[in-house]
Parts: sequence; structure tokens; C-alpha cells
Amino acid sequence: MNPIETILQNQPIAILDGALATELENRGCNLNDDLWSARILMEQPELIRQVHLDYFNAGADFAITASYQATVEGFARRGLNKEESLALMQKSVKIAQEARDEFCENESNRVNRVRPLIAASIGPYGAFLADGSEYRGDYKLTEQELIDFHRPRVEALIASGADLLACETIPCMIEAQALVKLLSEFPNTLAWFTFSAKDNEHICNGEKITDCAAWLDTCSQVAAIGINCTSPLYIPSLIREIKKSTNKPVIVYPNSGEVYDPETNTWHGETSCEAFGVQSKDWYANGARIIGGCCRTTPDHIREVKNWAETVDRRR
Repeated sequence: MNPIETILQNQPIAILDGALATELENRGCNLNDDLWSARILMEQPELIRQVHLDYFNAGADFAITASYQATVEGFARRGLNKEESLALMQKSVKIAQEARDEFCENESNRVNRVRPLIAASIGPYGAFLADGSEYRGDYKLTEQELIDFHRPRVEALIASGADLLACETIPCMIEAQALVKLLSEFPNTLAWFTFSAKDNEHICNGEKITDCAAWLDTCSQVAAIGINCTSPLYIPSLIREIKKSTNKPVIVYPNSGEVYDPETNTWHGETSCEAFGVQSKDWYANGARIIGGCCRTTPDHIREVKNWAETVDRRR
């Protein structure tokens, strides 16, 4: 059974969490590092648990784990062997599960709330390169090479007991196809697939999101299709393009609206939590049913989404 569809049978909107790295930085972590938030798995895992808990308290129905940038190859650069690397990936799921257990211990958090799900993050190959490739998709790798790269992490995260996988920030169709083929080795596992996009119609590698959605629509292990790590301005059009090709739930978690400069590793511009909440109403109106935030979003952004989502519940 698709766990996302189970949630959507009971409520019109499923709410994701927001940025993990942004909140870790707000707590004093220095993430100017090739491992990004995966570094904190090694050094300060308790901070990750606190961030997950904050998002649950803000209204999130999902926690996305700190495994986006966690790879065997990446950890090897820090001197970890394969077994140690895989154990850290599984620890990312355990941390999220512990935060969920703590949240659900409070009886009031179980009233009119689904039990939150743990989505184990599978970042793209480009995230391991740490050179912005996840926003280009110009890997020049074969499908089999991508399968071989992703297999150890996929195996470890499935074994950890995550509820589903979050294959996210995918910039090119060949990587999505590789991950779907790899998933077929684990027939009881479901995953959502979200792409990074460069405009109203195309993912970062230039392929049309409609074509990507049409291909994924035929895959039984794909639980939802959508967009993440993309400007909010493109989201309404991208939702409509996806819905042309699939009846699967549409999932969106864009950036806050600020613009990232990869040359200086800085963000520019600003957006308010309230504005993000207003925009998310439009995403719902266009057909998105799973909504959250990516880079630079916070529990306050998610709280704004939750607040209006509750009014939709009451009108049903």
C-alpha cells in the first residue's frame, strides 16, 4: 500500500518538513563542507534529532533523513570504511525515528494527526560531487554506473526500516531511470521522485517534466512525482505539466525564494514565511497534494502551510 495515498485518504494535504541544513546552521553548525548536513551525522547527531522534532511540532507529516549527501565515496574521503559509512546512513533513519517516537509519546500530538512517516533521502550523484552538478545533470555516466553508485546507500536505507525513499533533486531522466531499475531489486519498497527544475517546463538537464512524469507514471514503485529545490515561481506551471501525464500524487517542496550563488556559497533576496504559506495555497489549487519546503525554509514556513491546510480540512 502506498503510504502517501493512505495519508491522503484521511486528509486533503500531506505536509513535508523543510530544510535540514538551514536549521542546523541556525544552531551554529558550519556546513561549508562537501558532506554538507551528512557531516553532522558524524559530529552532532542530537542536533539533527532536534530539527526533526521541531518540524513535527510545526505540523510535518514526514521527516526526510540527513542522508542526502551521505555516500560511501564521500565518507571515504574522511577515512571511514564502507561498513562505517553504511552505519552512518542507517543512523540517519534511526535519528528520525527517535524524533518521531518522542513526538508521538505526547498524547495531544496523536489527536487528529497521522503518525509521521520517515522518508530516507537519496540525493543525486551530483550531490556527491559537491560542484553544483545536481543543478545541471551533466554527469556523462551510464545508467549502470549510476545504479552501481546508488546501490549501497539504497540497500542500507531500506534495511534501516524507513517507510519509503525520497529520491530527490534529480536533474536528469537517466538518473531517475537508474533509480527505478535499482528499486526493482527491492519490490516491497516505494519511493517518491522529485526533480530540480530550471524553468516552468524543464528539469535542470533540459528534459520536459511532462515526459519525466509520463515515464514514471508507469512504474508501480513510484509513490509520488514532483519538484524540489526549485524557485517557488516555477512551481504552479510545473505542477500543471506533471498532472498532464500522471494521476499519481504530486509532491512539491521548493526553496524559500532566495537565490543561491554557487560561486560565493551565499543566498540573496528574501521571502517571508507568510508569503510562502500564501504561495503554497496556489500549489494546492494547481494540484499538489504533498507540500513542504527545501533550501532556506524553516519550521515557521511549514507552520504556515499547516495553518491553512487545517482550514481545508474543516471545509471538507
